[in-house]
Formats: sequence, structure tokens, C-alpha cells
Amino acid sequence: MHQGNLPFNGRLAVNAKGQADADNFIDIEQLLAMARRQAKTVAIVAAIGLMLGIVSLIFSTSYYTAGTSILLDDNLGKLADEPSPMPANAQTDATILSQIAILKSTELAAKVVDREKLTENATFMNPPRSLLSRIKGVAQGVMGVFRGGGKEADDTSSSAGPRMYAASILQSNLNVERQGRSFVIDLNYTSNDPVLAGRIARAYADVYLADQLDANFDATQRATVWLQGRLVDLKESSQKAALEVERYRAENGLTAAKGALVSEQQLSDLNSQFILAQAETARALAQYNQYKSILNGGPEAAVNNAAVLSDQLNASVIAPLRTRYLTISKRIQEITSRYGKDHPQAVSLRTEQQEVGRQIFQELQQATASLRNQYEVAKSRETSLRESLQKVTGETSTANQSLVHLRELEQRSQALGDLYQTYLKRYQEASQQQSFPIAKARIISVASKPTDASSPKKKMVLAASLLLGLFAGAGIGAWREFRERFFRVGEEVRAILGVKFLGYLPAVIGSSDAGTRGSSDDQGPAPRVTNMMRVAIDSPASAFAETLRNAKVAADVVLQGRESKVIGIISALPNEGKSTVAANFAGLLAANGAKTLLVDGDLRNPGLTRALSLAPQKGLVEVVVGEVPWQSAVKIDSKTKLAILPAVVPRHLSHTSELISCAGMKNFLDEARGVFEYIIVDLPPLGPVVDSKAFAPLADGFVMVTEWGVTPRPLVKSMLQAENLIAPKILGLVLNKADMKRLSQYSAYGSSEHFMDRYSSYYLDDASASGKS
Repeated sequence: MHQGNLPFNGRLAVNAKGQADADNFIDIEQLLAMARRQAKTVAIVAAIGLMLGIVSLIFSTSYYTAGTSILLDDNLGKLADEPSPMPANAQTDATILSQIAILKSTELAAKVVDREKLTENATFMNPPRSLLSRIKGVAQGVMGVFRGGGKEADDTSSSAGPRMYAASILQSNLNVERQGRSFVIDLNYTSNDPVLAGRIARAYADVYLADQLDANFDATQRATVWLQGRLVDLKESSQKAALEVERYRAENGLTAAKGALVSEQQLSDLNSQFILAQAETARALAQYNQYKSILNGGPEAAVNNAAVLSDQLNASVIAPLRTRYLTISKRIQEITSRYGKDHPQAVSLRTEQQEVGRQIFQELQQATASLRNQYEVAKSRETSLRESLQKVTGETSTANQSLVHLRELEQRSQALGDLYQTYLKRYQEASQQQSFPIAKARIISVASKPTDASSPKKKMVLAASLLLGLFAGAGIGAWREFRERFFRVGEEVRAILGVKFLGYLPAVIGSSDAGTRGSSDDQGPAPRVTNMMRVAIDSPASAFAETLRNAKVAADVVLQGRESKVIGIISALPNEGKSTVAANFAGLLAANGAKTLLVDGDLRNPGLTRALSLAPQKGLVEVVVGEVPWQSAVKIDSKTKLAILPAVVPRHLSHTSELISCAGMKNFLDEARGVFEYIIVDLPPLGPVVDSKAFAPLADGFVMVTEWGVTPRPLVKSMLQAENLIAPKILGLVLNKADMKRLSQYSAYGSSEHFMDRYSSYYLDDASASGKS
């Protein structure tokens, strides 16, 4: 049987640990299955690649490559050049890259054309063209016509002349590259004529060496002439700037001693003295305020705080008095504790204590007066220094302004002098280098006439064509497999979603106008049902009907004990066939004798009502809002006694989620539960609208429909994870529109999908045939 057998352990299971571990390993069997599925694609693309390789060999032209090697040797020019400040590695790489660019340049190619008179060589100017180059030329011509630039391109080519055209041919056939990490540059030229290839390679090396000598000589000569004229200007400017400095210094009296102005030295000295005076004034004020605060507290507080001043003014007088005061106080305490405070000795001691306190207070008063005098003297000195500093500052302000301009003139004079010395040194170096016309390169391998064609290499071309074809085919196959993100087998449903897999519904072909019509009864005319909506009824022994029976068993097991079951049929996306599944599921239940009600709950797009070819006047909306009783809106199928409540949506409704979850809907379902054993509700898909989520509290369970090979797995998984009201009530999932013949390609060997042919002996009816008119 093709239905999955998985014990119920909850409606929506969490991914098991085994699944998480399986993701960390390569499934060889799955890779082999992918290879089998894409083997035909790989073989076709590989054959096409091999054929293209054979065709390219037939129409290709043989080409010969001649090469020469040039060594860049700095030792040849070390007598003429100064050492470069650049690091050795950076200097080497930059030099070699520069020489490679020169070898590839248009100017050098034009010199080779002139030397070898290539514009007069017909073989060079009109070489045979390969098939690929012809196709490329035609394509470029067509693109030029559409761009409107064909005429302009021709004009450009004619104006450039045959010399530049020949130079462009040279550049296109030239290959210049560095030999590893060495100082050797390999120059290779490719042509259909082996003699011409060797000749041009040798000419390139000779022209390069001659060009290097000419470039060195010309550059040195131009630099010498320019430096000579520049030196005259710099000398005049430097002398003029020096004279201007001395003239300005004399006019403004900016005399200096020891590198600084006299006024600046005087200002610095006054500023230092002023800072010290400020510190002395602050110190004197702090001491005066401290003594004054002690005196303000009275004689008793002055005696108690005299210890704080023991290390300051009058410390030699106050310290003995305080010691005496403390000794008397201790003696008074002893006499009082023994004989009482009225004892004559205690009275005498208190009198002596008061006298000592008065003396301490008097000494503090004298010290405070002395500190006040010190503070006034320090403040007066600070004021005097401030006035002197302001006077000197005012006198030097004008000199400072002049000094700023003087510094500017001195800097300009110094800069011009340094620049003159630099250019003088460069001029002398350039004059010496002009007498050393030495090239820094030499030829170490002379090009000869090639004997074997460098391209095309037939074996390599055929092998590469076949290999590229295989890679392209594998890439296309891998791309197709990468895009394979849909549900194909039940094992994927269980592993990814953790829900019960109910089985496959084979793809059937329906006719919109084929069907049966029952006789009229008290519930209204019987609905006209299409063959697609009656597959399970017309073919009860088919695989289609067997999958729906498995869904019924799942509902009965999970919802056992409930006399009436409300089951919603949902899908992730539109057009997955949920309405067809709902109609067939309800029809199968009714055909088996169960009292069943089929409700079209898709109020946005009542596809079930249209598919059943119903033409009702009243429907679910009118029942929910209380316009009509549900018994008046229900249609009865005469053959299966299936009750159908259609949906009539005369206009666009934007509040369908409120309708399908309102109290009227709940009351209707409560009344219907008393009559029917099964209530099958065709609900809108989860993706576009929230109606199914709103209906979730009223449903006992949901059967999810997913289209085989169309609906992405991540989409279904994310939707179920997001819908925490629907996910716990999922009874299972069916894969609709399945291609039963291709199931074995997507499953491992030993799975039920590999034995579909054996299962067919139990399926006496052909569901796909029942759907045909």
C-alpha cells in the first residue's frame, strides 16, 4: 500500500534527532538517485559538446607559435642609475609589469609593422578566418547595424589606415607573460604562417631593445633641457625671497638675541614671576581664612581647634599653651571625680584653665593679624606684576604681528632655497646619465621557425569538448536538482514537517460538463457533479479512493470518541486541488453510509461551488448572518445523499475571516453536529488569506493538500510553524496530482514507492480514466 504507516505521536511533531544528524552526512543512495534522474540530460549535453568539438576541428585553421625570451638585467644600468628607495620586491614587480605593458603597447606594434613592412604582406593583412571568428564578425556587424554605428566604425577603420590595422592584428596575436617569479619575459607570437611567426617574434625583441635605448636617451635629454630652464627661475626667486626677509626685519626693528626677540624674553620672565605671585597670594589667603574661621567660633572653639595650627604660624607659643591646657583639663576631671566640682582645688584649676584658654585665643588673634598683613603684601605684589605684564604685552603685540609675517617670509625663502638645491642636484644627475645610453634588457632565447602547430590540438579539443559537455550536463542536472524543492515522497513529508503522510492522489483529468444530476426533493434541485469531483465515488477501488480512506482512518483514530467531526481541507497555495479533495473525501464518506455535510468555506473564491456546477440562491454567508436557516441552503446529492452547503458571494467581501469565525458560524456548526457525523469544510489556502487560521478554533482537525512536485517544501514548513492554531490539529497531509510512474525515481530502494506496480493488482479501478468525459 502506498500510504505511509507512521504512529501518531502528536499532530505536528518536532524534527527528530535522527533527522538533524542525517543532514550532516552525504546520502550516497540519494546521490545515485539524482544521477539516475539526470543521466539522460548529462548524456545529451555531453554528446552535444563532443559534436561541437568535432565541428570546430573540421572548420578550424592551424596556427603556429614562435617565442623569444628577454631577460631584464638591472646590473647593465647600475652605473647610470641611483638606487631606488622602493623595496626590492616592489621595485622588481613594478619594473617587470611596466616592461610587459610596453611590449603589448600599440606604439611598439606600429614600429614592428614599419620594420617588417607588414602592410605589404597579404598573408599577414588577410589571414584565413576560422568559423568562430566568422560568426563573431557577423554578430558584431549585426549589433553595429542595430546600434547605428556601422558606418562610424568603417570610417574609423579607414581613417586609422593599414598601419594601425596591422598593429591591432599584431596585438591580438601576441602573448607576453612573466616566466614564474624570474626576471625573464616570454614573448610568443601566433600566426597561420610558421615563417611569419618566427620573423615577427624576432622583430619584436629587436624593436623592444632599440626602443628602450631611444626612450632612455630622449627622456634624459628632455629632462636636462627642462631642468636647465627651471634652475634659472628658481635661483632668481630664492635670492629675491632672501633679500625681502632682511629688508622686512630692518624696517620693523625685529632684533633678536639667542634666537628670540628681546620683548619676548622680558614677557616670559614677567609671566613666570606673575604665576609665582598668584600662588603666594592664594597660599596667604588660605591661611588667613583658616585662622579667621577658628577665631569666629569663639575662645572655646579656638582652643579646641588650635591643634590643627600646630605646624603653622606661632606654633612654638601655642603648642606649649595647648599642652598645659590639656594637662589642667585632665587634672580637673580627676579632682572632680574624687572630691566634687565645688572642691577648692577644682575651682582653682578651672580658673587657671580659663586663663590659659584666653592666652591661646590671644595668640591666635595675633597670628591672624599677621597673616592678614602677609596676604595684603602678596596681593599688592601680584597687582603690580599684573600691571607690568599688561604693559609689556601691549608693547610686544605689534612686534608679534610683524613677527608672524617675518616667519612667513623666512619659510618661503627657505623653501625656495631647498627647491633650488634639489633641482640643481637633479640637473647634475641627468647630465651624467645622458652619457650612459645602456639598455637594461637582453635577449636570451632567439625565436626560430616553429615546426608543429600550436593549435588546435585535436585530442585535447575532443577531450575538452566531451569533458565540458559532461560538466555542462552535470551542471544543468545539478541546477535541476537544486530547483527540486518540492514534496515528492511521503518520507519527505514525515522528515521535514513531522506530520502523518496520508498518501498520494494520482493526477486525474476532469471534464467540466460531464456529470450526473439527481432528482429534485424537498431540499431543492440535486447538484450537478463533475466527474473530477466524483472520482472516489465512480472509482471506489482506485488508488485515489484508497488514499482518501486512509485520511478517514486517520481522522477516526485521532478524533475517536467524537460523535461529529469538523474537518477542514486546507492547502498552502491556490490551485493545489483542495476543493477536488474535499468533494471526493466528503463523497466517499457519504457513499459509505456516513451522514456527511460538505461546506464551501472559501468565501473569497468559492471554487468548490463552481466546480460542482451549483447555481444556489442562498449559501454559507446567508446562513452565518442569519438570513436563512442552513437547512434551506443545503443541496443534497441524490446518489450519495451528500449534503452540500455552497457559498454565494454576490460581491467582493473583505471581512470573510470575521464571517467564518463569528458566533453565527459556531451556532451553525453546533446545529450541524447534531445531524451529521462528518462536516467537511473546504477552506481558503493558508498563503493568501487568514480565513483558515480564523476558522481553526471551530475545527476538530485539518487535512492538508499539497501538489506533488509543485509546492515548495520550505513554504509549507514555514506556514505550519507560523500557524500555531492549525498545526496541532493537522491530521495528515496528502500529495495531490502525483505522477505514480515517477515516484520510484525520488525514493530510496526498498521504499513503498518502488512497489507501486505490485500494488496495482489491488486497485481495480483506474482513477485517471474516470475523470475523462
